[in-house]
Amino acid sequence: MRSVLVAFALATSVRGHATFQQLWVNGKDQQSTCARLPASNSPVIDVESNDIRCNANSAAASSTCPVAAGDTITVEMHQHDSRDCSEQAVGGNHFGPVMVYLSKVSDAAAADGSDSWSKIFESGYDSATKKWGNDILNDNCGKQDVVVPTGIPAGDYLVRAETIALHAAGSEGGAQFYMTCYQISVTGGGAASPAGVSFPGAYSATDPGILINIYNDFGEYQIPGPDVYAAGTSGNTTTNFERTSATSAGTSSAAATAVTTLLPASSATAASEAITSTLVATTSATAITSPTASNSTVADGNSSGISTRETYTLDTFIAWLKQTGSSSSSRRRHARDVSRT
Repeated sequence: MRSVLVAFALATSVRGHATFQQLWVNGKDQQSTCARLPASNSPVIDVESNDIRCNANSAAASSTCPVAAGDTITVEMHQHDSRDCSEQAVGGNHFGPVMVYLSKVSDAAAADGSDSWSKIFESGYDSATKKWGNDILNDNCGKQDVVVPTGIPAGDYLVRAETIALHAAGSEGGAQFYMTCYQISVTGGGAASPAGVSFPGAYSATDPGILINIYNDFGEYQIPGPDVYAAGTSGNTTTNFERTSATSAGTSSAAATAVTTLLPASSATAASEAITSTLVATTSATAITSPTASNSTVADGNSSGISTRETYTLDTFIAWLKQTGSSSSSRRRHARDVSRT
């Protein structure tokens, strides 16, 4: 009987194993062309191993994907070599956070992951909804949007997408790390130099977000690793996706295209010059993304305590900018998309 229970537990664990496999750029499917796909969907366990960088025995990517600073990239995860949305991206109750890191390298195809990594996205545990970061992956057919910071220098980068499964993390060495590195080449940008960490070294096996019993009351979950770079993002975002193949399974709804923007404490004119507008769906509205100032943090509020959530068309958004420019420069308004799926 005991052997049957052990076999069942192992089968459940293996069923939940998964890998990040595909990348999208502004809703355009790049498939796995710039992904260093791991040899299997098994996790990395040892945080002191070099495998914690880009997974074990990852295959070389066939190309490096071009990305402009300020673009939205979307990482996509699945349990198997299938994009069938009827199967959870991460199954087997493998609850845990999702993080995305960026590393500036001289050659994305040759880089080994030993350069500095800056965290540009994280999604932990939401006590209000009882959802983990990788629950959101499951809700979105394995996809998670991440904005490439606008101020980073042009050049080659590795993108490291990761989720940590915490279902067995109550004992040291029980946390399971699933990561994939993508190769991108960034154009545009600026001269920002985000602080970074090294892998291995960024995590300890006893970090409170790694050694944790998630089935007990753990209070506020502490996401492992450094803080998100100020121009990075946290939480969940939604892009309208366009497959390069004829298959459309897992394509997100394009019913509501809205504005997500963060304005620094500056004039409307300066903010207007910083705005990049991208048509992301065949709808009557235009999605506008404002590059985030280096001294601002994307969050549900802001340092002034003012949090304004609105959905705008292009015309009403421009009118709102003009009105903002006439108010005190010490006030900052933060409008975010409230039509999340």
